[in-house]
Amino acid sequence: MNLWIGNIAPGTTDEELKAFLVKYGAPEFTSIQHVPGDGSRPGAVVGFENASSEALAKLVLRLNGMYWKERSLLVQTMLHG
Repeated sequence: MNLWIGNIAPGTTDEELKAFLVKYGAPEFTSIQHVPGDGSRPGAVVGFENASSEALAKLVLRLNGMYWKERSLLVQTMLHG
């Protein structure tokens, strides 16, 4: 499964995003793909190969709407593909 994190601050690095996810208890993830869009509200797709859907659902509840780097995050799970 993947996790969509939208409305991240422009210029956020993979390292910053990794540290943020680890700080808030994300299960081990395998990839981060930035999705810039028009640049005003960039997002990222974070891939989890071995995480349970329950673990990701808890992470979504924890992170969705969280204020980080002067932005309110939009977080949801998404299926592969």
